[in-house]
Amino acid sequence: MTITRRNALIAGAGLATTAFAATPLRAQQVKLKWAHVYETGEPYHTDAQWAAAEIAKRTNGKYQIEVFPASQLGNENQINEALGLGTVDIIYTGVAFAGSIHKPIAITNAPYVLRDFNHWKAYRDSPLFRQIASGYEGRTRHKVTALTYYGERHVTANKAITKPEDMRGMKLRVPPAPLFLMFTKSVGANATPIAFAEVYLALQQGTVDGQENPLPTIMAKKFYEVQSHIMLTGHITESLLSIVGSHVWARLNDAEKKIFSDVLMEAASRASDKIRESEQKLAEEFRKLGKTVVTPDRAAFRAAAVPLHNDAASGAGWSKAEYDALQGLASSS
Repeated sequence: MTITRRNALIAGAGLATTAFAATPLRAQQVKLKWAHVYETGEPYHTDAQWAAAEIAKRTNGKYQIEVFPASQLGNENQINEALGLGTVDIIYTGVAFAGSIHKPIAITNAPYVLRDFNHWKAYRDSPLFRQIASGYEGRTRHKVTALTYYGERHVTANKAITKPEDMRGMKLRVPPAPLFLMFTKSVGANATPIAFAEVYLALQQGTVDGQENPLPTIMAKKFYEVQSHIMLTGHITESLLSIVGSHVWARLNDAEKKIFSDVLMEAASRASDKIRESEQKLAEEFRKLGKTVVTPDRAAFRAAAVPLHNDAASGAGWSKAEYDALQGLASSS
């Protein structure tokens, strides 16, 4: 046998050994889908991408997460359903949507139930949140890993609104989740549930008179292009849940569960801080864009909403004990 041929055989054997050794590593790699309805420039998406990269790094490449933004895999109701079917693996979802499965988890979407951002932080960090989340987990076997601040929701329209009576009979787009009806009932508006991706067109075509969302969302989705007035009602302090599907969570070992939990909580904290910083600046940005920014009588709006907080007919699905515990939380500094 010539030296050249022998070297070629040795090299070929080495390649075969390398390929054989690599095969199990490739087989271990797990690809996951993370679905949400938000735009690519929003912190929810950019920090989800950060989390995906961080989980890949901390698991030595075992878990490869692809993030699908802007309703690519469906609207809120559809991605919640897909999580149960196992066709998506991780989602962001508003607490009101999770509340369709376990009502108490939507408690912070009752209008004016939270006093301010610090009250929201106190809830996020409280045993109460973990207790309520565990109720959702018990029903679904999915894992709630984090709560992200979405911002104070404000009403937009093509007219000024300063008091609840100004909204009577108004066709207001709300997300297609039952608890949002508590706010529209409190002001006498006509709730019009429309999927998030369809809101701009509905406003443009006059299908609805207005909508309600936090300032960063109004900017990101360009709703200000088809609405002239922004009312700083701050009627709901909105939150998103990061949820890992039961079919994924059950397969993770304890070390991997800790990695997923730690990273998703850090991503939520990063996004929350960015959203809070952004919403404090945006009112002035909208004024510069020629929009009319109105400061309504929040006390009047709150007075209209509070009587409905524990009214099951208006969407309340939590216990009085849970409600009182939330109200009793001292605001974080």
